[in-house]
Amino acid sequence: MDMFGPGNTHEVTNQVPLLADYNLFTSDPALVAAVDREGAGWHRTALERDGAALTKPDVLALGELANRHTPELSTHSPRGERIDALEFHPAWHTLLAQLRGAGLHALPFAHPQPGAMVARCAAYLLHAQIESGALCPMTMTFASIPVLQREPELFAALRDKLYAREHDPRDLPFAQKTSMMIGMGMTEKQGGSDVRSNRTRAFAVHDSGGSGRGGEYRLVGHKWFFSAPQCDAHLVLARTDDHEGVSCFFVPRFTPDGGKNAVRIQRLKNKLGNRSNASSEVEFFDAYGVMVGDAGRGVPTIIEMASYTRLDCALGSAALMRAALVQAIHHARHRSAFGRMLAEQPLMRNVLADLALESEAATLLVMRLARAFEDTTGTLEERAWRRLVTPAAKYWVCKRALEFTGEAMEVWGGNGYVEEGPMARFYREAPVNSIWEGSGNVMCLDVLRALEREPEAAQALLTGWRSVAQNHAALAGALDRLLTTLTTSSDIREASARRIAQQLILIGQAVLLVQHAPSCVADAFIATRVADGCGDSGRVYGSLPPTLDHAALVERAFAA
Repeated sequence: MDMFGPGNTHEVTNQVPLLADYNLFTSDPALVAAVDREGAGWHRTALERDGAALTKPDVLALGELANRHTPELSTHSPRGERIDALEFHPAWHTLLAQLRGAGLHALPFAHPQPGAMVARCAAYLLHAQIESGALCPMTMTFASIPVLQREPELFAALRDKLYAREHDPRDLPFAQKTSMMIGMGMTEKQGGSDVRSNRTRAFAVHDSGGSGRGGEYRLVGHKWFFSAPQCDAHLVLARTDDHEGVSCFFVPRFTPDGGKNAVRIQRLKNKLGNRSNASSEVEFFDAYGVMVGDAGRGVPTIIEMASYTRLDCALGSAALMRAALVQAIHHARHRSAFGRMLAEQPLMRNVLADLALESEAATLLVMRLARAFEDTTGTLEERAWRRLVTPAAKYWVCKRALEFTGEAMEVWGGNGYVEEGPMARFYREAPVNSIWEGSGNVMCLDVLRALEREPEAAQALLTGWRSVAQNHAALAGALDRLLTTLTTSSDIREASARRIAQQLILIGQAVLLVQHAPSCVADAFIATRVADGCGDSGRVYGSLPPTLDHAALVERAFAA
């Protein structure tokens, strides 16, 4: 029979099968080793179970569905009542149920034990490879807990709802729900990252028993980015007095009498990515709130929350890298061009090997940070990892994810550029972690601030790195160059803040690879990212030296 007869113009061949039914956890040797090394080996069974479950075709489809059917806002009921209700596709709620079931919202706080933070971060790396938008309210809920714990009376009313493993999508006062989520409301039109310029005002309710910490207030103003407006409460920054500075407030979705709080959603943001998650503009019309922390200390109060969200931004970007990498490798192993499989072609192997190096370095970095976030010894080195390396990691890993996902998408060619596959969604998702909660410049300036305010901790960290670098000339040289930059004048340091953050992270990643990865991985990373003259300012992926064993690097990253 002629296959090219009428109505049958071609046979479908050389198309790549869906990457499914593999284990996200056990197929990632760097993550498996990090979980054991950093103290969360007790959680391996759960990670292996989730790693297998998350790649079932019906689960993979949830991410696409939740992003194609975006949230819808109804400001009024059919009778004209103000309701500000949000409707999500069922896939969104299924994703949230999975995330809460895995404990991403509270695991280290609800079940504190050695390795709990590492266990939670490892689970985050797995789930973030499937869909990113649903992680936003989980991250904010998680980050709010250490802030709310400082308010014993308030936290007592919230604790069980915050720790609950069930997802409760009902739009009710949190006292009537089995679980709750917390969002953030900080950014205003005129200020952006400069939250000290916020204009939203908070007025004490004088018949409520006093003002100040724990007092009741009425908020009037706006927020330009109000993350996840469907959350049961938000932590909001507002000004009580022009001379006092901004304070932090717990603003529930419903008031204590059961009525809808006067937080009016003006519109949902039409975002580039993160489309499954609702972000909004709101106005406060005498909205009810309770002061959290001391008056005028809203920024320091919220900084602790921000440190956790920065960690999650780096985790989310590392997960996007991993997801894009395995998709690129899978594609190259199943797609032929010019007579050979893509994965057999030297230049393509170079690209994939280069991406594999970047991904493994990011994974080791974020998992090391996870351990620092649960360290209770108070050592200077651990404090430096948390206070100094976290903003640098948030800057660098999130920045690298943009180029990384673009390169991985290019491996797929035209098929990567269309929405039927995952690569376009990964690419659109990548910028949000770099922008949200402090853009690149804000993070790098915070690195300088940490260096200036905690020189002893920085010195302890760099001394520890020196002990590893002394056996690697290129790495030792990079450390010397960083120290030289740090001795320049303040103006030069500020102008060089991005380079300082970049050098700090690349050296830190190289140290971790020397300590914990095969020598072929560490040596390749140092030669192409750290050594003097390696061209980091202008290099693109796929420019590894031809003498490296590219095939071995790819096989280590994702075994055939």
